[in-house]
Amino acid sequence: MNLFRTKSIEQSIADADEPGRKLKRSLSTWDLMIMGVAVAVGAGIFSVGAKAAANFAGPAVTISFAVAAVTCALAIMCYAEFATAIPVAGSAYVFTYATMGEVLAWIIGWNLILELFTAAAVIAKYWGIYLSKVFGLMGVDMPPAVNLGGVDLYWGAFLIVAVFTVLLVLGTKLSARVGNIFTLIKIGVVLFVIVVGFTYVKVANYTPFVPDSVPTAASDGANVLKQSFFGFLTGAVPAQYGALGIFAGAALVFFAFIGFDVVATSAEEVKNPQKTLPRGIFGGLALVTLLYILVSLALTGMVPYTQLAEAESPTLTTAFEAVGNTDAAKVIAFGSLIGLTTVIMVLLMGLARVVLAMSRDGLLPRALSRTSDKHATPARLQIICGTAVALVAGLTNVDLLEEMINIGTLSAFVMVSLGILVLRKKRPDLKPAFRVPFGKVLPVLSAVLCLYLMTNLAVETWIFFAIWLAIGIAIYFAYGQRHSRLNEKFADAREAVSGKAMASGSAHGDEDDLSKV
Repeated sequence: MNLFRTKSIEQSIADADEPGRKLKRSLSTWDLMIMGVAVAVGAGIFSVGAKAAANFAGPAVTISFAVAAVTCALAIMCYAEFATAIPVAGSAYVFTYATMGEVLAWIIGWNLILELFTAAAVIAKYWGIYLSKVFGLMGVDMPPAVNLGGVDLYWGAFLIVAVFTVLLVLGTKLSARVGNIFTLIKIGVVLFVIVVGFTYVKVANYTPFVPDSVPTAASDGANVLKQSFFGFLTGAVPAQYGALGIFAGAALVFFAFIGFDVVATSAEEVKNPQKTLPRGIFGGLALVTLLYILVSLALTGMVPYTQLAEAESPTLTTAFEAVGNTDAAKVIAFGSLIGLTTVIMVLLMGLARVVLAMSRDGLLPRALSRTSDKHATPARLQIICGTAVALVAGLTNVDLLEEMINIGTLSAFVMVSLGILVLRKKRPDLKPAFRVPFGKVLPVLSAVLCLYLMTNLAVETWIFFAIWLAIGIAIYFAYGQRHSRLNEKFADAREAVSGKAMASGSAHGDEDDLSKV
């Protein structure tokens, strides 16, 4: 049982052309760039920066966004090099399978499912809540949930997931066009909020730019689970602000940058991926970073960070209300609703593509990788994913697992960053269209930064993550390892070698041949 057997790049590309399991190449550079913005710019642009400024970094939240953006950019460089070398669906899962072996590929694929499924469910639930808020601002009372048999049903989650599941079944290009329209609208809303916000900026609010570190409340059993894993390991007294607060803020706002790895899962549906993928991914990341930094500057310039900290759940609306502009709440609520809409679409697509890649390899049931003859989309799988996301979003308190999205993403980033080093050593003959500059330096730096951001997540997040990994490993050994197509080929090769050895009667030859397998 070889747990670290690898799948060749040539075989991955060949499997992508298997009849009945092919995807159609229809996406352009513009589509990819807008897809990156679509998944990264959601309601979080109106809330995550406010939380990071209030509770961790103060005005230096701008630096937190910059640190998160640099970390994401380094990892995305590695994704771009891999994606131009292996332009097939599956993203980090496929990259890890080609470099570090099957069991690690399974773990990364399992983590990607965690990231995409949890993110889609959490955001679908929030979409329904924001929809109710928009109706409320228009004077229409429409509760976000209805009670059925003692269970709260968040109907909005079912609605939005159903709509985009249908669009994704009908075709990736069609859903991309719809997503482009929504994305351009929400960029307009964000720019409006930035322009209006800057009219209230007072330079004095930026001082002190990096607030002095202050200890938080005394630790107890509950607070230990809430503190960062880094603080738990080092025994550091829980604190906020200061230099460490900037990095804690970066770990939180990193949530704003997840999604660019999802863009890489669309590699198999991109026209001319060697050129289109790097341009689309980096163009989207640059635009998103600019928008987030401008929003954070407007936010912390409008009101002192201490005033944000007094709010129970600070958002950009908190700042506008503090300066007396209550009308902005309507614009922000509308922008949040539009922002979440496209995020859900891209996450649902990415989830189906990761499962598709894993099922092609037999690690999940092969029937899931069938694609529609008419639309060249994984229709059956997309419907299954949509149904599962809608049920969890609509019927459970899934938002408790919000930080699981970050840890799933960062773990994939670490493996892809390290995988570049392995790929270059194992396949020096490859000449991908994009190559991470400065040799080994940037991939190693990317892995280190991602690991450090992971340690800034809460202890309870790591506990949930360990449980998720344990479940995944159990499933791999119960099903994936035995049904792996690579395992079947490995077994066939062993059988052929054994037959040859028996015919020759040479035990020594048998040992040599097996070592070659």
